[in-house]
Amino acid sequence: MANNINERIKEIGLEIPQLPEPVFSYVPGVITGNLIYVSGQTPTKDGALVCKGKVGGDVKVEEGYEAAKLAAVNCVAELKLVLGDLNRVVRIVNLSGYVASEEGFVQQPAVVNGASDLIVKIWGEKGKHSRKAIGVFELPGGAPVEIELIAEIK
Repeated sequence: MANNINERIKEIGLEIPQLPEPVFSYVPGVITGNLIYVSGQTPTKDGALVCKGKVGGDVKVEEGYEAAKLAAVNCVAELKLVLGDLNRVVRIVNLSGYVASEEGFVQQPAVVNGASDLIVKIWGEKGKHSRKAIGVFELPGGAPVEIELIAEIK
């Protein structure tokens, strides 16, 4: 695995987008001490959701997994925006995944694995994190998933 995270991202064929400015009253991330808290991201590409609906209903688990992966890519884009250099990330501390769930759906961890698997693919051992996978009734814009990160930085 490459020591330089930017090289690693190229190795795995990942493209980190430039995100638009937040529409609502928040910032992409907040640094306090040696931690950065990244605002929640939904599975958007070019400013639009790639899918909408509730997992276990309109959205299949596999589609939710891919949506969580894209939301995690957007979290990485926020890290890059706020930090300027992804090599400042020492490790990923926590990942929280919120899954818009149809009543009775209980496979939220399988959906959030999309985000976790991507983060570990990028950072390796330093990407292994504590996690929450939470089922919710609705998410902004009808998104099926929202992901947020906490990372230790230098």
